[in-house]
Amino acid sequence: MKYMLEAPVRGAIGIEKFKTAIHWRNGVLIADEPEKLGGKDLGPDPYTLLLSSLVSCTLATLRMYIDHKGLEIPEIEVEANMFQRIENNGTVLRIDRKIDLKNLVDPELQERLIRVAEDCPVSKILKGNITIQTELK
Repeated sequence: MKYMLEAPVRGAIGIEKFKTAIHWRNGVLIADEPEKLGGKDLGPDPYTLLLSSLVSCTLATLRMYIDHKGLEIPEIEVEANMFQRIENNGTVLRIDRKIDLKNLVDPELQERLIRVAEDCPVSKILKGNITIQTELK
């Protein structure tokens, strides 16, 4: 099996409630919970980090496609949010993603770029089957 990342993402937590240090290949990212949940809001919470992955992957994928096709779209904005609802067979999570292509009026190109966004790697991961293998080190 070959991992997607050269080095694993590592995290550590000390005695400061909910403040975690997330170590990635090039630095450290602080994650925390909002004050209303007992944290100090020193960094993004886990849900924000998850949505940030989707937003950044969508932006990068769209930019690569737009540049490759030589399209004149200087700025793209993406926002995402999520909610849970209870259905007959359990809890369902829905993520809403909105893409602003700044004055792009061609409906055919808009549809093509939506399909490109749907194919970003993080979209595919979130829509697919995920297995999490957990063990003690």
